[in-house]
Amino acid sequence: MNQLYALLDIEDPQSVLHEVRTTVLMISNGFDFGPVDMVYEDIVRLFSGNYPGYRECNTGYHDLQHAIDAFLTTARLMHGACIRGHNLSNKSITLGLISALMHDTGYIQEINDNTGTGAKYTPFHVSRSIEFMRRYFIVKGYSQENFRICRSAILCTDHDLKTGKIVFTSKENELIGKVLGTGDLLGQMASRTYLEKLLFLFREYKEAYISGYKGEFDFLKKSFRFYKVVKRRIMDELGSVYKYMKDHFRNRWRIDKDLYLDAIKNHMTYLKSIIENHAEDHRRCLRRGGLVKKLTGLESSFTNNVWGESP
Repeated sequence: MNQLYALLDIEDPQSVLHEVRTTVLMISNGFDFGPVDMVYEDIVRLFSGNYPGYRECNTGYHDLQHAIDAFLTTARLMHGACIRGHNLSNKSITLGLISALMHDTGYIQEINDNTGTGAKYTPFHVSRSIEFMRRYFIVKGYSQENFRICRSAILCTDHDLKTGKIVFTSKENELIGKVLGTGDLLGQMASRTYLEKLLFLFREYKEAYISGYKGEFDFLKKSFRFYKVVKRRIMDELGSVYKYMKDHFRNRWRIDKDLYLDAIKNHMTYLKSIIENHAEDHRRCLRRGGLVKKLTGLESSFTNNVWGESP
């Protein structure tokens, strides 16, 4: 039971939504889930290819699973923050959860965009996510103030942006932003299939012409080093709000551990072993979820140009 993946079926969107509901009700009894439910349903439709004007998600790393991972992680951190004495209004909780769901919509291609995949938008996916949200908010009747709050929160997921450069509307908005920025990182790196999905992330980077990697194995090596960069960002730029996760698990599950950090450390230990011992057969060590088999199928059916190779 003391494993992150044993608590619920994290690959089932409805199970995740139920757990978020349970968690939020521990913060605010009687919380109105109407707005969150509506956005959640629309985001599932968007990533699944059932939202008007948009194609199905075709990025293997930044997919629906990542969106709902961030959604759940954000809710858990907000719960932990409230246990620690922070006051979060129902409005802030609502907008924080909506921001989590919206934060990577910038990878989704519009219906007439048939060139490559959404990975080509990697360098500016945050601004595209904010633009998607802006248009969505206009249609749904959200105020400009609500948009500004969510925009500031989503900007916290930009790994290259210093949070001191972000204009927050309040200290509460800043807390929500740092919670989302942290939740985005913890959610993806603690995912049960994180190491397998790194192979898909490498393909996304190739298509976006992000240089600095000699190949897939080199990408894995540099992902191991990236762990240290993430730790610094979480502790410094994002205000160490990761510490609230332990409070959540203690209160919700009676587990006196941060299961996210445990999962991430286990991933890094295994990744180090792969790097040191399996330079020639690293894929053989990555078998969860049948993802490597899926990747092999994609590689055999896509041309080099789809993966961002030069003609």
